[in-house]
Order: sequence, then C-alpha cells, then structure tokens
Amino acid sequence: MDEYSRSSGRQSSRPVLKSVLSGKSTPRGSPSFRRLSSSRTPRRDGRSNGFNTDCFRSNRIVLWLLLITLWAYAGFYIQSRWAHGDNNEGIFGGSDEIEKSDGSSDLTVSNDALTDEVKISVNQSDVTKIDMVMQGNDSRVSHRILSVKKTSKRSRHRSSSRSKRGNKKKVSQTENSNDVEVQEEEIPQTNSTYGMLVGPFGSIEDQVLEWSPAKRSGTCDRGSQFARLVWSRKFVLIFHELSMTGAPLSMMELASELLSCGATISVVALSRRGGLLPELSRKGIKVLEDKDKLSFKAASKADLVIAGSAVCASWIEQYLDHSMAGTRQLVWWIMENRREYFDRSKLVLNRVKTLAFLSESQSKQWLDWCEEENIKFKHVPSVVPLSVNEELAFVAGISCSLNTPAFTTEKMLEKKLLLRKSVREEMGLKDSDMLVMALSSINPAKGHLLLLESVHMATNKMPGGTVDDGESFKKKLRGSEEKKVKDVKLLIGSVGSKSNKVIYVKSLLGFVSNHSGLINSVMWTPATTRVASLYSAADVYVINSQGIGETFGRVTIEAMAFGIPVLGTDAGGTKEIVEHNVTGLLHPIGHPGTPVLSKHLQYLLKNPSERQRLGLEGREKVKKMYLKKHMYKAFWQVLYNTMKVG
Repeated sequence: MDEYSRSSGRQSSRPVLKSVLSGKSTPRGSPSFRRLSSSRTPRRDGRSNGFNTDCFRSNRIVLWLLLITLWAYAGFYIQSRWAHGDNNEGIFGGSDEIEKSDGSSDLTVSNDALTDEVKISVNQSDVTKIDMVMQGNDSRVSHRILSVKKTSKRSRHRSSSRSKRGNKKKVSQTENSNDVEVQEEEIPQTNSTYGMLVGPFGSIEDQVLEWSPAKRSGTCDRGSQFARLVWSRKFVLIFHELSMTGAPLSMMELASELLSCGATISVVALSRRGGLLPELSRKGIKVLEDKDKLSFKAASKADLVIAGSAVCASWIEQYLDHSMAGTRQLVWWIMENRREYFDRSKLVLNRVKTLAFLSESQSKQWLDWCEEENIKFKHVPSVVPLSVNEELAFVAGISCSLNTPAFTTEKMLEKKLLLRKSVREEMGLKDSDMLVMALSSINPAKGHLLLLESVHMATNKMPGGTVDDGESFKKKLRGSEEKKVKDVKLLIGSVGSKSNKVIYVKSLLGFVSNHSGLINSVMWTPATTRVASLYSAADVYVINSQGIGETFGRVTIEAMAFGIPVLGTDAGGTKEIVEHNVTGLLHPIGHPGTPVLSKHLQYLLKNPSERQRLGLEGREKVKKMYLKKHMYKAFWQVLYNTMKVG
C-alpha cells in the first residue's frame, strides 16, 4: 500500500490489486487501472487533454509543412517547364498551340514582320508536300511552319511588350525560318525532273529481321580492359551537333558503349540541330539542357571529359579557363581534316593533355600544321580508328555480342539476303541492276557532282545498259540469259542532313535534269540511322571525297562489312582502308579521276564475280581490324594514359 500511495501522490484505503497472471502490481497505463481509478484521477484527465492539444498543434505543423512542400514543388515544376522551354508561352497565359505541334519553340514569333515573312515564303500547299515526303523523319519542319501561322494573331498583341526580347531573338529566328526554306528546296520530289526519293526502310528491317535496335541489350564485354576501366565512372561527352553525320554518330556509339559498361554518361550538345536527339533518348543517354555553366559544373565533377570534334574548341577553351584541373581530365578526339578546323582550334591544342585522331594520314597532316605554327605537345597524339557498330555487324552476319542461339551468324546471313530482296523490290530494281550507293552529307567536299559525271559517262558507253565492247550485237543473238539488260542505278544520301549545302544540291538536281539518261538512274534517300537495309541492297559503294580526302570514312568500313566493294579516291584515310584491286578500286581526286571512276563502274558492272571477290576481301579486313573490340582496345589505352595519376 505504501508503494501505491507514493506512486499516486495521495493516501488510499483501497487494497493494492495484483495481477493474477504476473503477480505484479497493475501498471498505471492498463485498462483495469484506469477503470478502477477513474474517479480518483482528475489530474490525469487534465494531462490527457493537454496531450490532445499537443497532438492537434503537432498535426497543424504537419499540415503547414505539407502545404509548403506542395507549394515549393509546384513552383519548381513551373520553373522547370519555363527553363526547359516546354511551353514558354502557354504556362502563363500564352498560346499552347506551339506545344501541340512538336513541343519546341524554335520558330516562336515575337513580331509581325517575321510572321509575315514566314507566311509569305511557305504556303499551305508547300507544307503539305513537305509533310508527305518527310513523314516519320523530319516532319517537325512542317509542324513548326503551321505553329507560326496559328500564333500570328496573338503575337501581334504581345509584340509591344516583348519588343526588346524580340530584337534579341530576331537573328536566330530568321536563321530558323531560312532553315525551313532550305529543307523545302533541298528535298527531291518524286517526279520526272528530280528522280525518286526512297526509304528509309526501318519497318522492312524489323519485319524481315524479326529484330530491331530497340530490342538490343547491353553490348559491353565485361571482361575487357575497357569495361573494367570505365565501370562506375562519370563521363561527359561533348557533341558539336546532333546531326546524322560522322562525328555525332561516332560519339553516340561511344556514349552507348560507356553506358553499357556501367559508366554514368552526360552529353553536352553545342548545337541541337539534327535528328539524333530521339535516338539518344532511345538509348537512355542524358543530354544536358545547358552548354555553359551547367556543362562546366558537370564536367568538373566527371572523371573524364571527351570532346568529339574540332568544332568543340571554343567550349574547351572556356572550360579550361573555368577549371584548373581540366587539362588532365580531357580527351579531344578530333574527326576533321581541313585547315579551317585547325585554325579555329590551334590556340587550345597544346593546353589539352590527350589528343586523338582517326587515321595516320590525319594525324600527320595536323602535326605538319602544328609544326608550321610552332605548336608543341606534351604527349604524342594517339590514333583511334572507328569501327563497325554492333547493330550493323549483327545484320551483316559478323559475330558480335548481339548474336544468340536464335540469331546466329548463319541465320543473319540468310535474313540479310531476304532483306536485300525486299528492299530492292521496294526500290523497283531488277536482279541485273547494279546499285551504286554514296551515303554522306551532300556538299562539294564529298564529290557528288563528279560522281554523277562518272555515272553519266558510264551509262553513255553502255547502249541499252550493256557495256559496249563490240559484242553487243552478238549478245542480242544469243540466249535469253545473254539478253538481260544491265543498268547502273545510283542512290545518293542523305537528304535533309544539316550539313548539306543547298546551292550544291541544286547543282546536282540541275545536272540530273539536264541529262535525260540520269533521270531514271538516280535515286535519293533521307538521312537516317537505319542503314542496314541500304547496305544489304547495294552492290558497289563509292566514297568520292575530294581535297586532302576523307578523314577516315566510317561508311567505307560499314560497306566492306556487308561485302560491298568500295570505289574511293586515292587520298586521306580512304587509301589506308581500301587496298587497290584487293578490297576495292582507287581513282585520283578531281576531274582526272572522273573517267577512271567511270571505267571502274563499267568493269564491276560487267564482272559480278569481281564484285564478289573484292567484297569478300573487304569483309575479311573488317573482321581483322575494324570491329568494336579493335576500336575499344585502342580507346582503352588513350583513357588509361589520360586518367592515370602522374
């Protein structure tokens, strides 16, 4: 009883109740205790009321915290949409029609003059034509034109309040409107004047191969030195643009391989123009929104920064000024071989620890220019040749990481033949036709006009499509097999590429229209990353780069992987890859090479067995030198030398 009295703070005449189960005093908090003592504990009720009040107060604090959190989240969400340009005008009372078109604001109009200019240059019928021709590829062009027309009235009401911003953006908007006109003029229409636009054939690839790039899994060789080096490290890759041309495509493959090997990847795109952004998104590669302060911050936290073009010189210079440690954690992989690119990057070359080139001839050329400018390097530049990516090697029937018991190399060779038949039927080609292909950006350096001249010369010397060697009359008297007509068909790409020169494209179209024999022989294809179907359908590949030649020529080794003989200029990286009369045939640059190339075309048309021999030799060379394992072995050495301490 004394124990109970002391605990309750008062005297009690009631006996202490013991628990039958435990033999101990009933705890204060038990129901039996509260029930028995309910009439004697007024102060406990007071404490209970105080507890409820505290509970209410604490819940009120939680409510306030919840409201503040929701408010902050809403603010960050709106700010993020505003900063990323998802709907710059629609969030705070503007029109949302731009977002409905394609989610971009590249052609948002800020004054009446620009609106009227675009409306005059592009009419409704032109928009329909562009949308029909470029469906599934560059349809954003037509949609942007439509969005400009729809927002023209509202832009008049906002022009006075946004005149200062409009003046700042006027130059870039004018450039974008010019790009629209360029794309419209550049696209060959399907008519008797310009020839025929074919492809892309991605859907046919998926149907015939029963496999698509979207199904690919990681292609990393986990046991390789490259994989062990990059595992769990952070890399920032600098793209000078996102066009479907050599350097961006090569950097995208590098980013994909690093990601597959367990690295963390961030991409900085100095220019977002081009069609690679959806492809990067499909591969799960993150593209930073900013190319200045945010990219410098990300690069400073990365284990290594890899810049993939000489055009990145300005960004590299700013980054080196921003980061003291930048010189020891940066690899500059230069993929151009013209003096203009050297001139714009020469002030930064000796500030970078590691330089890498694509070919020995390119490396020698740049070192000669550096010697002229008295530029000294701390380390000798490296050479990292490109390789055939896994997806193309897989379709070509070359053993790679994508092969499975259901998709063996033998099975893929069979599917490649089926793909060839399907695509050639879609193009309207006969079995006897020889399809000559040239895939690249369309500009004077690639030599398309000289190629057209060579094809024209070759077809003129082949009456009825057969080589005129004095036997044409005799062959007409022979059996049905001898009466088969052989024609040269030329496929030119890539229509719609950002790197195309419109004036040069016009000259090509003019040449075709002025030579009636070429109208039915020349076809065009849009820029695309789905090129396996094109290589499967081709018989001969031509790389006719002029000047000092091609830097390397990734398309050269891709064609060779598919067993296609290559006809190339005897200059630059092409002569390092193509062995004359072994894996292909070489011809001089410029006009002296035009008749030589014409003779080579006639020779291969007349001798299918030679096409097969040269193609098989080229395929074997790719297996020995230009597969992914060869490239990343060289790249591992570059990364290791750059990242090691000391």
